[in-house]
Amino acid sequence: MAQWLALRRLLSLTPRTLPPQGQRALPDPLAPWGLPAPYGRAFGSSAACGNTFNVQDGSDFQDRVVNNPKPVVVDFHAQWCGPCKILGPRLEKMVAKQEGKVLMAKVDIDDHTDLAIEYEVSAVPTVLAMKNGDVVDKFVGIKDEDQLEAFLKKLIGA
Repeated sequence: MAQWLALRRLLSLTPRTLPPQGQRALPDPLAPWGLPAPYGRAFGSSAACGNTFNVQDGSDFQDRVVNNPKPVVVDFHAQWCGPCKILGPRLEKMVAKQEGKVLMAKVDIDDHTDLAIEYEVSAVPTVLAMKNGDVVDKFVGIKDEDQLEAFLKKLIGA
């Protein structure tokens, strides 16, 4: 931690200028860790964003997941969870392929402990398949793309 702080302090003292024309800038050494500005990543919007959303609180979960007429995949995850960082993007990609037939809700268990307890989440990542407010399927851990596709097809009923 001390090394990281020293590196961050050193980089903040270094002036950031554009490279001379025709030369490429070196990549930011802290960007891969997703550090906050000025070292954070920039996120763009894509088609997947319309199908995926972060749950804000219990009433948001009730409105957007439980009361939703469409099937919803609920990804219970945590920022510190390595497998969650692998599964999350993989699951988002598979949900985007379903072209709006299913939605994806992301629930951070550290921010929404009450929801994790209510849905008996004892390990992360835990993924629930919900239809008409009921949990119809569930898995814990990482799955490959074929398994995720089968999980989603079963939920959609295709």
